[in-house]
Amino acid sequence: MQSRLSVDALLELMYQGSLETLYMVGVAAVFTLLLGLPTGVLLVVTRPGGVLPLPRLNMVLGIGINIGRSLPFVVLLIALIPLTRLVVGTSLGSTAAIVPITLGAFPFFARVVESALDEVDKGRVEAVLAMGGSGWHVVVKALLPEALPALLAGLTLTVVMLIGFSSMAGVVGGGGLGDLAIRYGYQRFDDKVMAGTVVMLLLLVQLVQGVGDRLVRALAHRR
Repeated sequence: MQSRLSVDALLELMYQGSLETLYMVGVAAVFTLLLGLPTGVLLVVTRPGGVLPLPRLNMVLGIGINIGRSLPFVVLLIALIPLTRLVVGTSLGSTAAIVPITLGAFPFFARVVESALDEVDKGRVEAVLAMGGSGWHVVVKALLPEALPALLAGLTLTVVMLIGFSSMAGVVGGGGLGDLAIRYGYQRFDDKVMAGTVVMLLLLVQLVQGVGDRLVRALAHRR
């Protein structure tokens, strides 16, 4: 059994691991939003009876999203190693982990967007169309503004999920708190490291959820 880490070394590792986790989650959240939001919008507007009905495109998108959501993230991590190496140049480290984290999360967020847009009052959509608005006007004038609180709540839920994904990325050397927990907490049997990483992840989740809930409530109150 290897020697336990000193308190100073543990704090340094926790600090670095937390920064790497924040980096992975932050960047992956941006890419998840950029990919998931338009995909979710397309799922709504291209369905039969939508403002821009394209049934074949809708079917392809739906199948692709369902496949992405059905794969366990650990399996996806391993399966995407060749793609990660192609995109980033390596499959190790926090930057490399962003690729599978994003591809694992954006199908979920796309469905969240679809669900949020489905809750919009159809009268709003009909009013825009009655005034001569196009499909684009329906999206930017009715769907997205009306669904904003639900979209923000869904994004908060997705970011919490990203924190969990970033931890699992440590299985393949993804860096961050998950990698720290595996390399020092599990492989070296250091209970202090394991407990510290668990506490930090819990704090991150609570912080994200708390901020997200406050923003949703503030937005809903304004409306």
